[in-house]
Amino acid sequence: MSNEQALSIKQSGVRWLWLAVVMFIADIAIKLVVMDNMVYGWNGRIEILPFFNLLYVHNYGAAFSFLSDQAGWQRWLFTGIAFGVCGMLTYWMSKLPAKEKWNNIAYALIIGGAMGNVFDRVVHGFVVDYLDVFWGNYHWPAFNLADSAICIGAAMIILDGFRKKESDEK
Repeated sequence: MSNEQALSIKQSGVRWLWLAVVMFIADIAIKLVVMDNMVYGWNGRIEILPFFNLLYVHNYGAAFSFLSDQAGWQRWLFTGIAFGVCGMLTYWMSKLPAKEKWNNIAYALIIGGAMGNVFDRVVHGFVVDYLDVFWGNYHWPAFNLADSAICIGAAMIILDGFRKKESDEK
């Protein structure tokens, strides 16, 4: 964009940040409902389908409870990484035209999800997870709406790498 004029907020992908705000609010609201109404742990699970439970647990680490057994420093490491990634994605959104919906939606989903988990880490010291998907005795690590938003956004970015671009057609 060095030769082009900078995009205004209305013209840039930044106008898609409303989706990040909606995702953040929905994530926090659901987690508050879970914390206020569910019993913590396996005995408090609510069986919904033969392969799906609602299960209130705390995650002190990152995805798959990575580093959850550490002394607490990981809370701040993951918070810093999330702020860095969100800053980078917001910058990229400021350079993308608002009409490029696919990438702007992907970035907004990641930002909203990351900020939802950051809120948990800063306020509670852990991330609230409540979705338990399983097959037989194999349980996927519990997750939440924020994690889902991050994964969907990341998948959209990966899929975008395979999509044919207009500039490639010329």
